[in-house]
Amino acid sequence: MKLWQKEKYEVSELIEKFTIGKDKELDLVLAEFDVIGSIAHTEMLESIGLLTKSELLIIHTELKNILLEIKSESFKLDDNVEDIHSQIELMLTKRIGECGKKIHSGRSRNDQVLLDIKLYLKYELKELTQLISDLFDLLIQQSEKYKEKLLPGYTHFQLAMPSSFGLWFGAYAESLVDDMELVLAAFNVANKNPLGSGAGYGSSFPLNRSMTTNLLGFESMNYNVVYAQMTRGKTEKIVAMAMASVSATLSKLAYDVCLYMNQNFGFISFPDNLTTGSSIMPHKKNPDVFELIRAKCNKIQALPNELTLLTSNLPSGYHRDMQLTKENLFPSIKELKDCIIMTKFMLEQIQIKDDILKNEKYNYLFSVEAANTQVLDGIPFRDAYKNVGNAINENNFYPSFELNHSHEGSIGNLCNDLIEKKMALKVSKILKN
Repeated sequence: MKLWQKEKYEVSELIEKFTIGKDKELDLVLAEFDVIGSIAHTEMLESIGLLTKSELLIIHTELKNILLEIKSESFKLDDNVEDIHSQIELMLTKRIGECGKKIHSGRSRNDQVLLDIKLYLKYELKELTQLISDLFDLLIQQSEKYKEKLLPGYTHFQLAMPSSFGLWFGAYAESLVDDMELVLAAFNVANKNPLGSGAGYGSSFPLNRSMTTNLLGFESMNYNVVYAQMTRGKTEKIVAMAMASVSATLSKLAYDVCLYMNQNFGFISFPDNLTTGSSIMPHKKNPDVFELIRAKCNKIQALPNELTLLTSNLPSGYHRDMQLTKENLFPSIKELKDCIIMTKFMLEQIQIKDDILKNEKYNYLFSVEAANTQVLDGIPFRDAYKNVGNAINENNFYPSFELNHSHEGSIGNLCNDLIEKKMALKVSKILKN
């Protein structure tokens, strides 16, 4: 029997199956947060006289037992239960009797699932933050390690100017700093307590929402109860936007890696055991890991649009459409975490080729430096530009090794210390909560 089901009333099995959908499977990730929310809610109910101290003790003892079952992975949803909220309340009532039926006072499944999702998203954003921070640290380390290793720079896919692996790794490190701006913003949105908003119109009980806000570790609350319900879907979409930003960085990095591994470039390689081969071509070393990272991250970049289409053009109040946001968002969080972990694992073992720019096909990379050298000798830049251009047209441009070597020093002068401080500040704002 469902929590909302009336006596002598039974829902069609076809309707039940369609409306529940994948909720049972997806709700398992919310189990721990549902119990945590109920512990805080019942403590508040006792403070306003809706539970006795003895009832609260019994309820908390059994809720903590259920929490241990969840953490030990022995917890499961029964076949006749439609969601995690129903399962926990029914388990509690079965084990402790009548006082288990009191935990839903002043609460709706609407604000209950809102709370669970926000607690879950806060947890996952912290997890993502730590993984991003770990990848960032590696990129900074690699930037310092390889700052003297020169690399061709490209614009329009044509040779442009000299770069370095130090700049390349550092660029993606700084990109993650900007991505963390959105992760922090998403965390701030999720860090507001919706509990006490009920079905979106509050409660006639004197609920102490400030108390549950503090107990649950939220920075503040969604004050307007109607708006609290409006954050369902909106919060998920904002989190998805942050995820899409991180994914864009990883996707571009993965593309670079695939390109630089190509034999026509040949800038980098990886140990054989980290690449795959071909069923008919013995020479192949394929960058499958980075191709899958690129594809998965491109999928995640579509997530904000998917959630927008799911939730757009809905009036205020709760609608069952919101249930489907979990199907899109929850698996994507795991995929992004996996992509970050694999990117770090692969880059820890990257192999950088030496003396790439000594190949004469990269001579033109130093044309700007040659022009700048003439400018330092007193020649106007436009004239120096023409002089070097004419030498190139006449196939008479030969940069010296000294020019090549002097460029290494200027490229190696990176601002990684400042970038690290900016990242540390953003990471601390999330992880300290």
